[in-house]
Amino acid sequence: MSFTYRGLKAQLDRHIITEDEINRNLERLRQQNPRIAKVTDRPTENGDEIVLDYAGFCDDEQFAGGTAEKQTLVLGSGTFIPGFEEQLLDKVCGEKVTVKVTFPKQYHAENLAGKEAEFRCTIHEIRVKTEYELDDTFAREFGHCKNLEVMRQKLGESLQAFADERGEMDLQDRLLRQAAETLEFEPTPSQIDGEVENQMQNLTAQLAQQGLQLEMYCSFMGTTEDKLREDFRNNARIAVQMQAAVELIADLEGLSATKEEIEEATAVVAKQNRMTLEQLQPYLDAEFEQALIRSILTSKVMRLIRDAADIAVV
Repeated sequence: MSFTYRGLKAQLDRHIITEDEINRNLERLRQQNPRIAKVTDRPTENGDEIVLDYAGFCDDEQFAGGTAEKQTLVLGSGTFIPGFEEQLLDKVCGEKVTVKVTFPKQYHAENLAGKEAEFRCTIHEIRVKTEYELDDTFAREFGHCKNLEVMRQKLGESLQAFADERGEMDLQDRLLRQAAETLEFEPTPSQIDGEVENQMQNLTAQLAQQGLQLEMYCSFMGTTEDKLREDFRNNARIAVQMQAAVELIADLEGLSATKEEIEEATAVVAKQNRMTLEQLQPYLDAEFEQALIRSILTSKVMRLIRDAADIAVV
């Protein structure tokens, strides 16, 4: 079989968003986004969310890491060290409160473990959370829409656009796989090993963004790092073959990544990681740039294959 990447055949299964899906998403948004109202006519109570400044002192000296401004805290949540939140009950907005606590003996900061301290606090706001009704008020205050019907329409359009994008990405991935399967190429063991490690690194990075470690993830999933590597190995071969196909097609078609495209891709990476370009600068080495170039070329190749394919839309 000769290498083929033009004239491939595939089917695009377009998922049409239903009213039930829109309703379920509206309800999910309602439940996940309570209405927050300021309280001005009473002191703080358990369950209130307060906005406060605080500064921590130990032996009359301010210690590092114990200062914050406009910090939010739900009273009764147990977020802060024992005894802290209770002393902020029955206080009013604007009140200055000195909270006296004793750090736990097993506290992570050894210089504070077991010591007495005081936090000088100022309460700026008292808030209370209540559930929205699924009505025009919810649409205006949360959805920034004229009424619930307009919000429903916009949500439906957004969900449909997302479904269409996912369907298109899946189609392009299947077409690239088809092309790669016609390529006479056998990955070496070292290439497969490299791809497995690459997928492990990607997983580790994704978990880190969620505040999880790989070891913890394996425990939750009832697996091991060795088992994960074995699972990744099943897909590593086709992943390496697909990358080889991308490189060959880019060469045959004269595709390249321009300086402007690399700069745009770099800006996207910074935005995705909530970093400025200056903060990203230490990571901008040759390996990083090559990864961006591979991503840009892959997108161009997938679009070329897609445009040259015979697609049936159902």
